[in-house]
Amino acid sequence: MTENKKIAVLCNYELLPERVGGMDYFFLAFDKKCAANNIQVDWFFPNQSDHGEYATLTIFESGFQSVENHFLSFCTTNATAYTHIITHFVELCTPFFYKIKQFSVAKIIAVDHNPRPLSGYPLKKRIEKRIKGVLFSRYIAVFVGVSDYTRLELIKEFGFQIGEKSIVILNGLDNRKFKKKLNFEFNNKFIVASHLRRDKGIQDLIVAVKYLTDNHEYDFLIDIYGSGYFEMELKKMIEDYSLQKFFDFKGSVANLNEIYCNYDYLIHPSHGETFCYSVVESLMCDLPVITTKEQGNILELVEDNKNGFLFEVCQVNQLKEILVKILNNDSRISNCSAVNKSVNDITLTSMVDHYLALVLENKS
Repeated sequence: MTENKKIAVLCNYELLPERVGGMDYFFLAFDKKCAANNIQVDWFFPNQSDHGEYATLTIFESGFQSVENHFLSFCTTNATAYTHIITHFVELCTPFFYKIKQFSVAKIIAVDHNPRPLSGYPLKKRIEKRIKGVLFSRYIAVFVGVSDYTRLELIKEFGFQIGEKSIVILNGLDNRKFKKKLNFEFNNKFIVASHLRRDKGIQDLIVAVKYLTDNHEYDFLIDIYGSGYFEMELKKMIEDYSLQKFFDFKGSVANLNEIYCNYDYLIHPSHGETFCYSVVESLMCDLPVITTKEQGNILELVEDNKNGFLFEVCQVNQLKEILVKILNNDSRISNCSAVNKSVNDITLTSMVDHYLALVLENKS
């Protein structure tokens, strides 16, 4: 019977009204689906917020504490019998999961969203992860990877003993919210949409633009949406190379789903992804994508010269050549709406249903 289910969802994910993305939509949709099935959900976030429909959620903010420590403290002072505990953006296989099991019989479902370093973890880190896998993986009932790549990395990192309890649930989006690109006449406008971190590879794009404009005059603009710790470094690079007229930082916005269609291409020179929302979102809008062959194209949705262009990670000259061909009208994507229909299967409904099924199943 579902009426006795009670879930705690721990999310090391700051709620920001200016950044409403795929996971926000999932949190809200999952809460609604659980309520419809008589399942109570307590949400543990770093902060409280009432933007959008977050006011309808039962949220406990951790404030100055980590979400994990706040949850442990909360459970020692609140007589709360959770049947399931789900973690998002929380480090896996740590003593935290052992500590939960000292007072709770809840089924723990741990979801991994974290990208891996391009060159892999150093030896010391790999050994630490394998040891933690041996010690603490037993307390996690299900490991969820958001792509096949993520699931395989989880097993490689924490040990083959988690193989049988590791599954894939793709992130999903409500494709009805994404405005389709109808006009493919080239307007010299590119978009970057990502967290501003080193591993997103935007520094490679800046260098590629420097090479591109060293000896030729081009007229184009790259709008960068997002925020993050690497923003000032990126701006300094642009200033040092005198490329200000080619880049515009737009900050975080909540309506990317409506503005992708105003651009000619998404550029995503990523060094590592687990799912890559911006690539999926762009393709849902029929916006062609320029990204790295394996890292940015983690779901293999981009087909070279059909719905985008691919280049090897960190190879700025390859990226430069793609931009040269586009700007010179030697190679352009005129319409990508007929390519790779599987992008339309990555739905929010499917994502919510898969997580609900984990809660409803009787296996411990």
